[in-house]
This record gives sequence, C-alpha cells and structure tokens, in this order.
Amino acid sequence: MRSYHMKAFSAILLITAFLNSSNMRVLSFVARSSLLAPQASNHMATMLHAAGTSEAEPRTPPKIIQGGMGVRISSWQLAREVSKRDGLGVVSGTAMDVVFVRTLQDGDEGGHFRRALATFPNQLMVEKALDKYFIPGGKPADKPYRSLPLWALEPSRQTEEATILGNYCEVWLAKHNDDGTPTGGLVGINLLTKVSLPTIHSLYGAMLAEVDYVIMGAGIPSKIPGILDSLAEGNDCTLPIEVSGATAGDESHAVKFSPKTFWKGSGSPHLVEKPLNRPAFLPIVSSTTLAQSLLKRSNGRGPTRGIDGFVVELHTAGGHNAPPRGWHFEAKDTEEPAYGEKDMVDVKSFAKVAKGLPFWFAGSYGKREKLREVLEGGGNGVQVGTLFALAQESGMDPAIKQSILTELVTNHKLHVYTDPAASPTGFPFKVLEFEGNSVSTLSDPKVYDARPRVCNLGYLRSPYLKPNGEVGYRCPAEPVNDYVAKGGDADATVGRKCLCNALCADAGFPQVRFFTNSETGNKDIYVEPGLITTGDDINESKHLIKQSEHGTWAYTASDAMDYLLSGLEINGEQKRKTFEPVRV
Repeated sequence: MRSYHMKAFSAILLITAFLNSSNMRVLSFVARSSLLAPQASNHMATMLHAAGTSEAEPRTPPKIIQGGMGVRISSWQLAREVSKRDGLGVVSGTAMDVVFVRTLQDGDEGGHFRRALATFPNQLMVEKALDKYFIPGGKPADKPYRSLPLWALEPSRQTEEATILGNYCEVWLAKHNDDGTPTGGLVGINLLTKVSLPTIHSLYGAMLAEVDYVIMGAGIPSKIPGILDSLAEGNDCTLPIEVSGATAGDESHAVKFSPKTFWKGSGSPHLVEKPLNRPAFLPIVSSTTLAQSLLKRSNGRGPTRGIDGFVVELHTAGGHNAPPRGWHFEAKDTEEPAYGEKDMVDVKSFAKVAKGLPFWFAGSYGKREKLREVLEGGGNGVQVGTLFALAQESGMDPAIKQSILTELVTNHKLHVYTDPAASPTGFPFKVLEFEGNSVSTLSDPKVYDARPRVCNLGYLRSPYLKPNGEVGYRCPAEPVNDYVAKGGDADATVGRKCLCNALCADAGFPQVRFFTNSETGNKDIYVEPGLITTGDDINESKHLIKQSEHGTWAYTASDAMDYLLSGLEINGEQKRKTFEPVRV
C-alpha cells in the first residue's frame, strides 16, 4: 500500500514538473547567455524567477542569507522559515548521506523525509532505501547506526543513491510547506570545497529538488560552475581530486558522474531527459584577490565564467576560516593564527572588483547596523550564521543548544577559539570553548584525550598515491599508527579532531560504538561527543533570548530576521520594525 500511494503521488509530480520545467530551463539559459557585468543585478533577478510559474517573475537578490552551517545545523526547518521571510534559506549539504540514513534509522519522526521521498522521480530507489534503513519507532539509543560505505573516487552505488536522496529531501522540504505546497521562497545549499568526493552527487540531488543557489567555501571552487552547467543539461561531468604524491597538475584522478548512466542503472533511463534549472553560484571568498582569480579561471559559461555573485567571509565567522596571509600551519602548533589588516576586506573596495555582481558580507555581520553598512557600501546584504545556529528551528541538538542559551542568559561570556590544529583539512577552525552542565564536547581536553580514535565516516580523508600506484586514503584524525602506516607524519596527528563524527553529534546523530576498555578489558559503549563551532560574535545572540512558560530559553528564526531588518532606512527615512531586546 505504501508503494502504491508513493508511486501515484510521484507520477502526478512528474507530470507537473514536465509541464513547467521546459520553460524554466529556457529562462535560465537566456539569463545566463545575456549576462553582462553592469546588469548583474538584473541578471540575478531574472534567474531567480518563481519556480513552477509560466512566466518569469523577477526577484531582487535577498538582503539576508542564512549561513550554511555544520552537518544539519542549517536544517530544512531553519532554511524554510528564513525563506518565508524573503531571506535566502540555506541547508547544509555536508554529510547528507549519513543524515539521510540515520534519520530513517531514528524512525523519521513526523514522516518528513518519507513525505519528500514520495515526490522523488524514481520510487524503486526510494523503496530500496526505506527497506534497508527505515526503522519504525527508531533504533534503540544504545545501538550503533548502520553505516554506508565510505566515499572514494569510485563510490559504491549505495553511497551515491543515499547522497542524492538525502540532498533531494533536505532541499525539497525547505521549499515546501507541510501540506506539500511550494513556499515560493528562495533556498540554497552550502557545500565545503574540501569535502570534494560527494560534491557532484550532492549538487545533483539538490538540483533535482530545484535548489535556487549553491554556496561553497573552504577551498577554491573553480570547477563548480562548469559542473552546474553540465548537470543542468544532463551531461557527464568530472571533478578532479588532488592526490598526494601524484604529479602536479595531474587531473587523471577524479570523481566522474554520468546522469545518463545513473538513471539507466536505476531502471529509469528516461529521467535524464528531464531538464534541470541551473542554480545561481556564489563562491565564498576571503579576499578581492581570490574573487578576481575565480572570475578569470572558473570553468563556467559567460563573461563571469558561471559566477553569479560572492559571499565575502571574514575570519571571525564560524567553522573553517581562510588562513591569515603568509601563515603556514606547523605541526604541534596550538597558538591562534594572528590575523591583521591584510586579512580584512572593505565593502567599497570589494564592490570595485565584483564586476557588478551581487555580494554579501559575512563574519560578525549578524547585527542590524552591519546590514545597513553593507547596503550603503554597494553590497546586497549580509550572510549570518551564528544568530541562526541558536534559533529554535536550527538542527543543533536541543540539549546542546539549551546549554549554550542558558550560559548566555546567566551572564557567562562565552569564548570562541580559532584552533589551528582541530580540522584535518589544515584550515583554522572556530571552536566554542564550552563545558556545559549536561554536555561534554571535544573542546574539553579530558573529553578529547578519552576518545578512542577512529575514522569511520571519512569525509575529510585525503587521497594519496601508494607505492604500487593505487590510491589510498588517510586522515590525521584517525588512529596515529594507521596514519603513520600510510606514510603520514605522526606530528600531524597532534590536536586533530574528528570533525565528521563530532559535527554529526552536534546535530543529534552521534554514533554509538563498542570498544575494549584498556583498564578493565571489558567491551564498553562509547557515544561520540560533539564539537561546537560558532562565530566570534556568539555573545551578541543574548539579546534575542526569551524564556518560555516551561522555563526553557529560545528565540525563533523570525525573531532573528526581525532584528536584522529592524534598522533599515526606507525612502530615506529610518523606519524600524517593532523590536525590543529582551533583558534577562
């Protein structure tokens, strides 16, 4: 019965999509072909027409972008609420294959993923995933999650499908109300350039759900515009992967994806003919130099090579930060990287090199006066992360979120540390130094030291060339002996933290595993702890917090939007929406 209803609903959706998608594809092509730098804002407005309408409905770029954070911190619930307020709601596409299968194993509370899956164009694939991973009522809390094969240059079919389905569900849910009707809001997806192996499949799943924007940082995403162009037309695409030990410039090692082959393997070869809307692409940059380089060297079409705008992120933002100018990580280095004037970017200066493209500033821009500052300097708005990370709708584990909010309202000033060693990527990484009453995280040295090392998710593994010419994978956060056996330097493992497991735990998906206690010899249960990352301005969130009738602390994404928009000037006259900071 479940299969019959899902297939019927899917058939109705496919008919509707076929009637609308041809027009969407033509409009997107015309918009991209006519891209001229002085008319960039008009170009963006044309691209962002309302999905499913028979005519283009120009929309101006949003003033507020809700940042894509962690693993599932930027949840579909959060992105949907922001998009309903005319902001750009962004979901995190990082590790969505794991989020997908773990949500199903937790019982898919509310049936949201199953509701999205009912609209996916291939129901045989959906049935296979549900049969393998869905557990009615959820798995016992002390039992491990069933795992997927790790990502590799040639991934398993199982991992490919989970990645496409997971990203499809997250974007589809962000773009639809609970009754299945479109919200009409703009939704983007955020991916990390450094997590490169799942990138193409993540993008394809999001595009099948008609994502409006793609935002990527933590690296130089110069190959992404061309991949978006290819996926929109159903063409094969390739993403070169850097392999340690390979010849410089060797692009023979790559993730390859063929929509035609994929759909043929799923028993639905006709689905490759369905046109997809090409989303706007916004790379995250930390300097005018990188922006100029992307405009010259990216592989997309048009005068700006497939770049549709920029997010300019300064070093006070949460998550991964660009390293300071001239900084090189040294093994065993525990000192915070020193940022200076050369690492700052001025709004008006950036406007001169943006070629008329829209841009948003990020990194401690979650204040209402900052939005006005960027608009007056020639920018289009701000991207805000931390303020939304603590909102009611975010995907942060409720216990962790409540502990942070409690610390803030009890006048405890929280400190964010720029850790040079935490991330296996080698990028500086923001860590909230937090020891809550009921929450333990890897920022506590005792918790870090007690964790048995393991690499069982593998998103931040680096490919390397073995002596026999095969490609292997290693991560400085894996067991030290394993890393050294693969040719790694033991010093590079010092202070490294397993961000893959920690960020999944932050979102309420901690892996449970068994290990042998070295002191007792017994098999003990270990639950992966989290590691909270926020921007330096986390303490600025305090003024939004309210106490509920149940005594808990919270604020909503709509409260954050009200605050950010409350200081704008309209028609030359300052008008503020009603907003009164809550004094606690």
